[in-house]
Amino acid sequence: MSTKLAEAFPVGEILSDELDELGWTQAEFAEILDRPAQFVSEIISGKKEITRESATQIAAALGTSPEMWLNIQDKYHLWRYLQDERSQGQLNEVRLRARLAELAPINILRKRGVIRGETPVEQARELEQLYKLDDIYTDPEMLVAARRSKAGERVSGTQLAWIACVRQRAEELQVGTYDCAALEELAGKLTRLIKEPADFTQLPALFAEVGVRLVFVEAFPGSKMDGCAFLLDDESPVIGISGRGKRFDKVLFTVLHEVAHIILGHLKDEKYVIDDQGESPTLGAEEPANEQAADWVLPAPLPAIPARINQPWLTTVASDLGIHPIVLIGRLQNDGQIPWKSTLVKNAPSVLTELKKW
Repeated sequence: MSTKLAEAFPVGEILSDELDELGWTQAEFAEILDRPAQFVSEIISGKKEITRESATQIAAALGTSPEMWLNIQDKYHLWRYLQDERSQGQLNEVRLRARLAELAPINILRKRGVIRGETPVEQARELEQLYKLDDIYTDPEMLVAARRSKAGERVSGTQLAWIACVRQRAEELQVGTYDCAALEELAGKLTRLIKEPADFTQLPALFAEVGVRLVFVEAFPGSKMDGCAFLLDDESPVIGISGRGKRFDKVLFTVLHEVAHIILGHLKDEKYVIDDQGESPTLGAEEPANEQAADWVLPAPLPAIPARINQPWLTTVASDLGIHPIVLIGRLQNDGQIPWKSTLVKNAPSVLTELKKW
């Protein structure tokens, strides 16, 4: 937005022209106002500013409004201020800081070591590199191409920065050739391969074998990001995981959910898919990716569910299915069979430590 204004003129100059038109001298006008002649002289010469009181007196004498004289004075002062190079430099910095705040959580990126610059100009250069921008005032491609799971909502600067960090990490990874069939096969057996928190350390290598880059970037405060999926260089799938919620089953489901976006071809229509599914510990409301991921979670139908679900039953069924009990609990919670705050989820395993090893 431009701050350039049309040239303005001093209020004293305007007042002097008014007096000339009326044929009044400064002394005569001072007498009308019941003010010293020096008072009028200093206003016309620019040595004295018009106050609210003097504006009402001048307006009464000339048949105008007090606002007119105060506005002329303020407009001129503003115009003068905007002609000053130092003032323009300060305004440009304000404008740049506002743009940086719009595009990214700069303080968080500095704490994470993603951005190291101290000044807005230095930070803008680094953000241009992170977002692959030629100019900080152009919109990043991700902002245009991304689709949130909450349809119709604009991607926030925090979410944008998180995805950019995922992309930056992904570009550092080497993986095999992408194999869609092998990825689908991996997804179908993932809950049986990953049965303990320690097994999460294997995930990046398993996905690399089928040509998918699996990246962990810890969730930014306030982002409510679960994960994302996109194509690197328009051909190589990337899955980003935030670890939000930390719980074994939630993170594992998020991985499968992102795989579903890839397998179902959603990345052909939307280059970036962002999942910010809300507070449900296991399943959100986005379909059909949720349905596909849910099918992969349980490799076989559940047996008859007892009226009172207890830990021994959960342990036995999970063992028969070859999955961790918390995965079964999460599924039953989503189906409404177990309350979200059930004591059965007490001490549910966290996988944050394992994710940080990726």
